[in-house]
Amino acid sequence: MSQSGPGPITEPEPLLEVKDLATHFSLRSGVFGRTVGSVKAVDGVSLQVRRGETLGLVGESGCGKSTLGRSVLRLIEPTSGSIRFTGRELIGLPSGELRMLRRRMQIIFQDPYASLNPRMTVREIVGEGIVIHRLAAGAERERRIAGLLEKMGLARDSMDRYPHEFSGGQRQRIGIARALAVEPELVIADEPISSLDVSIQAQIVNLLMDLQRELRLTYLFIAHDLKIIEYISTRVAVMYLGKIVELAGAADLYRAPKHPYTQALLSAVPVPDPDRKRQRIILQGDVPSPANPPPGCAFHPRCPYAFDRCRRETPPLYQLGDGHLASCFLVEAEATSFMGR
Repeated sequence: MSQSGPGPITEPEPLLEVKDLATHFSLRSGVFGRTVGSVKAVDGVSLQVRRGETLGLVGESGCGKSTLGRSVLRLIEPTSGSIRFTGRELIGLPSGELRMLRRRMQIIFQDPYASLNPRMTVREIVGEGIVIHRLAAGAERERRIAGLLEKMGLARDSMDRYPHEFSGGQRQRIGIARALAVEPELVIADEPISSLDVSIQAQIVNLLMDLQRELRLTYLFIAHDLKIIEYISTRVAVMYLGKIVELAGAADLYRAPKHPYTQALLSAVPVPDPDRKRQRIILQGDVPSPANPPPGCAFHPRCPYAFDRCRRETPPLYQLGDGHLASCFLVEAEATSFMGR
């Protein structure tokens, strides 16, 4: 009697799926505040974050990384598009239902000085989410707060102190404890180490990686430091002027970047070996204004390989194999060859 083999292997549904997300801010002028244009901070972004992975999001300052992260959580209301968390659409979700889901999606802010209320003790800061979501009360709440602080490497007597009594690295640990207090599944880390001393940055990154393994967290990790992104990320998305221009596994992207912008970014990363030379790619001009983006490919005014088609058409994200996507006409032949296999 014959026995049928196993069915086709399919990837599990992503924890977070973003499709064609746009976040535009109106520009107003005059006494009556007439709308005269818009800043396209996020302009048609699509990506997925798989359960248990770290998706690194990298790009120059002002490219829309932080706006994308906050739009995903609806801390900033998107203009259009779709955001699905565990298969549930967040756009248009009533505030009461969104509040319940927010327990499962948390954010670590960039500035540990501005993100903590100076009038609240650490006990109140870390315990606020526990109270709001009614996760514990009394002695159980105290036990949870103390346990979180211990995980962060902070003493129990920290609970009755105020943010100004801590260093920058310690404040960021308090911010991480606050985010984890409600037991989230997805954590958006919005440049969580950029304002810290270099000696502290590695400690915080290693802490986040340890917590991910222990608590089975999923990260969207936003940063402009390419070495940190390489170290912590499973996959990397490169953003330029509100759009994703390349997305690939971390090892694949750092070994063989396809988009000229990614190549330029990686060429600027210092090499620790003084005998090893890396050819630096110097980009000409400035980043265009998101209020007046250029036609065609947004990168073409600075691209050393741009040709006429780049000035007229916007390239799609071409599939290059093994989850590697790049938005550049230079890879069109490679994408066609892959699709024809």
